[in-house]
This record gives sequence, structure tokens and C-alpha cells, in this order.
Amino acid sequence: MIGEIVEIVNNRVTVLKKENATENIINKYVKITSNDHYFVGEITAINKSYLFINLLGEITKKNFLQGINIKPDFNSTIELMPEEEVKLLFQSSSSSSKGSLYLGKSVSYNNMNIFANINNLFANHLVILGNTGSGKSCAMARILQNIFYKNDCDANNSTFFIIDAYGEYASAFSMIDCINHDLCYKNFISDVKDNDSEYIRIPLWLLSIDDICLLLGVTKPMQIPIVEKALKLVNAFRRKDENQESIINSIIASALLDILINGKSAAQIRDQIFSVLSRYNTPTLNLETSVFVPGYTRPFKQCLLIDETGKIREMELIINFLQGFLLDNIDMKLPDGSYKYDLKDLLYAFDFALIDEGLLNNAEVYALAHELRVRIASIMEGEYNKFFEFTEYYSKEEFIKYLTFKDDKKAQVINLNINAVDDRFAKIIAKIYAKMLFDYAKNDIERASMPIHIILEEAHRYVQNDHDVEILGYNIFERIAKEGRKYGVLLDLISQRPSELSQTVLSQCNNFIIFKITHPLDLDYIKSIVPYVEENMIDKIKCLQTGTCLCFGNAVKLPIIAKIDLASPAPSSSSANIEELWYK
Repeated sequence: MIGEIVEIVNNRVTVLKKENATENIINKYVKITSNDHYFVGEITAINKSYLFINLLGEITKKNFLQGINIKPDFNSTIELMPEEEVKLLFQSSSSSSKGSLYLGKSVSYNNMNIFANINNLFANHLVILGNTGSGKSCAMARILQNIFYKNDCDANNSTFFIIDAYGEYASAFSMIDCINHDLCYKNFISDVKDNDSEYIRIPLWLLSIDDICLLLGVTKPMQIPIVEKALKLVNAFRRKDENQESIINSIIASALLDILINGKSAAQIRDQIFSVLSRYNTPTLNLETSVFVPGYTRPFKQCLLIDETGKIREMELIINFLQGFLLDNIDMKLPDGSYKYDLKDLLYAFDFALIDEGLLNNAEVYALAHELRVRIASIMEGEYNKFFEFTEYYSKEEFIKYLTFKDDKKAQVINLNINAVDDRFAKIIAKIYAKMLFDYAKNDIERASMPIHIILEEAHRYVQNDHDVEILGYNIFERIAKEGRKYGVLLDLISQRPSELSQTVLSQCNNFIIFKITHPLDLDYIKSIVPYVEENMIDKIKCLQTGTCLCFGNAVKLPIIAKIDLASPAPSSSSANIEELWYK
């Protein structure tokens, strides 16, 4: 017995120390026996007279239960927990070797091995936090390697998508097939100058309205109907349908009729109609289409002649002619992903949207639409257009298979190296892929049959408190955080700035691996958002060595300070060697 209880405040127990209790026992576990209850606590502080213990849970029938329902009494006996019993706390709660994953070593108990429950770790959202250089990327790589290097089982059906902010992870996983021939790694790059590797691909025709809004940087709700209109026009112009020409004629005729009655001068009306029909036309509606007049016919363009009074002479004839193309109740539908279209088709549709439905008469709406049109043109004319180039059509199922298979072999790690694009486009890629994977899993007939993990390196760049909720009504990462588990889509976040992460997402995470953090804002944010965190844990986080972390959550039985083994091979995340580089 190491002392007797003199005070209990909340979960903190103050113990009057026995005179012979002189060894260094900070961060050691104690067993407190009180009648028929066995409590587990951790010694968090010590002085010459007292020990301060934080209660962690109870032991019932040799099982550890985290949390405290009742408190020990003052007559309780307190003793250091024997290492054999500590070993039980460090073991996984799973009864099978498949369900147990080696995590690291205890720094308080002679490098005793620590194991996590693999189901509790990877069936919940995980977050890894820490200062730059504290060991986050290396820890993530090592944890995955521990999965794939297990001798008794192969995680062949696992699927990890890594949003690799700096291109660090190729060195850690590119050779996993040499460790185990059943495993496979696939890498996609964002450097369009590299012609020897596969680019990150974005099939435009599989994107929803929301995805297109993200791609084009929609900032105002008024722009969403414009995007919707343009996509419906893509469907009308691009889809192969037996009624396609009639539908296109009706759309063009409606736009021309709007131009005819917009109050502009005759010359302006004529020039606009010439401009529209020069680009948007069909075999039956174009500038050369014959207009029948009693006794003779003439090309449509000749009907646009302006008389000596400055008016279009055949205005009534033109209106009657165009009204003949109008269809009642055209069902304008969005693209359904059943055919391929590209950026040129989207730009073509946006240009038509600018002249359709009187946008020319509304300066504000026209400006918002033109802003989106400029962004499409910018993508087309820039290097990023290669991400949208496809020679063949993929359905959503075929595209997911393309991402996750390499030479007919299932890939367990799919790395999306986005280091060659700017922050804005990197965020777009991360969100579009996350939404595509989530929608795919959500529509799977057999729910959660293919668990997908999305690992976000530098997560604070993408998982932010941004404006998506105001514009689209939701944020895809917040939706996955709240709904993803039931569909088998999990987030694994890695960040050095937790205070910049979405509060909603962080609060939905159930497992935490936290390396050294010293910034006061980040520490306060963790304390206010993350469940289970207490002041003594914050004190530990501030003093951790590189490679050492505080692990807590569903996957481990109690908060543990662990030393994570170095990844082998390691990700390319080490700092520059100044001495070697300066003086070589």
C-alpha cells in the first residue's frame, strides 16, 4: 500500500504518501480496492507528502471499463498495479489475433507493447495531431504498415485513399507487394509535366451540381441555379436522343425570342441573333434555314434585314417562324452519368446559358454567370485540364474499380499526390473524391461491404469551417463525419493546426493520437472540442518527445503515452539536414 486517501474531488484523488514510497512513480497505474470495487487510476503528480491520482475506470470480472460511476471510499487500499495486470490493460479487447493491432511501446513500463482493437480503431474516425516534425506522418505510415506486415492474416480487402499533400507516402508503401505479393499500391500524381505516371482523374460527367459548384468556386447561392441550368443544357446538347434535335431547336428558338423582345436596337438584335445561330444551330434551325413566305422562300438570315426606318422588316414573320419550334413542357433533365462529356461541352452550355432566359437583361446575374464561365475557360486553358481528359467512358462503378485496381489486382493503398497543385484546387480534389467515395458507398446495395478510409494529410487545409454549409447546405467532410460510419466511409485526419479544423468533424472523432503541441490556441481548442480530454492530458501533450504520443479513445482501454516505432520504409517527411547541405 502506497498511502491513504485524504481527498476526492471529481475524478481526482489525493493520497497521503507513505514514507517509504520514494520511487519515481509518475504516470504509473494504481489499483484502488474499495469493498467489492476495483478502480484503476494514474499517478499524475507527486510532491513530498502527497500523490495525485486521476481515476480512469473500473475492473469488473477481469475486464476494464473506462469511466467512473461511483467513487472509492476513504478506507480503500491503494497499490501500484503489477506489470502483469498492466499488460492486460495494454492488450486489445479483441479475442482474436486478427482484431489486435500493435500500436507502439509504453514509455512508462519498460517498452511494454501496446495493442489497439483494430475494429474500434478503424470502424471510427481517427485524428492524429501534433507540431511539425513531431512524428504524425511517420505514425500514420507505421500504423498502416503494422496492418500489412502482420504474419497471420492479410488485409486484402482494406481500402485506404491518401490525400497526400506533399507526396510523402510513396516511399512508405510503393514496395508493399514485395512484403506480401497479395498486396498492391497505386499512385496518382498531380504533376502534369510527369508523363510517366498516372494523373489524378476527374470524370466531369460523374459530378453532381454540388461538385461542379465546388469546382467552379461558387460563392453565392444565386449561382447554383445557373450551374443547374448549364448542366441541363449539357444534357440537351450532348445526350444522344431521338428527340434531341427538336429539344435543341426549342431551346435555341426560346433564346432568340427573348432577344427579339429585349428592347435593344434592331442592329443589336440582328447581331445577337447572328452570333447565337453561328455557334448554336441544328440542320433544321440555322442562318440558312428556309423560311416559307406565301409565294417564295428565303434564308432566315435575310429575314433580319433592317429597313429605312431602322426596324427589322420581317419581325412578325421571324417570331411566328421561331414559335413553330417551341415545344410544350420540355423536361430539362440533369446529366445522369450515362454518357461522357468534357470541359468544352460545359463551356459551350455556359455560353448558351448567358444568352438564355434573359440573363443579358440582368446585370448582376449575368456577372455571376460570366464569373463561372471564366473559371471554366481558365481550367480549359491551363495545365489542370489534363485531369479532366478521358479517352473512354467510365460509369461510377467502373471508375471506382479503375481507382482501386492495378492490373486486375486490388490495391489496398491508393495515393493521391496533390503536391503539384495550388491550395484551392487541392481542396477541390479532396472534396470531390471524398463525395464520390461517400456517394458510391451510400448507394451500395450491401451497406458498408467495402470499408473506405480517407486519410487527409494536412487536414486543416481541407476540413475547415468554410462556407459550404451556407452555399450547398452541407460540408462533405462534416457529412462523412456524422454519417460515414454506417456506410463504411471513415476519416483519418492528420493535422498540425487543430484549431483550423472543423469543429463538427473533430467532435465526431472517436480515436486520438496526439503528439507534442505547444500552441495555446490549439491546446485550448482540443480541450474544448475533443471528448475525454482533461487538464493533466493537456500538460502531457505539451511535453512529449518526438515520436511519442498520447493515445486515447475507443481503440485503447485507457489513455496511454506510447512511443510509435519508426516507419520502415519511412515517408519522405524528414526535415532538411542543414549541416550536411550547407557544408557539403
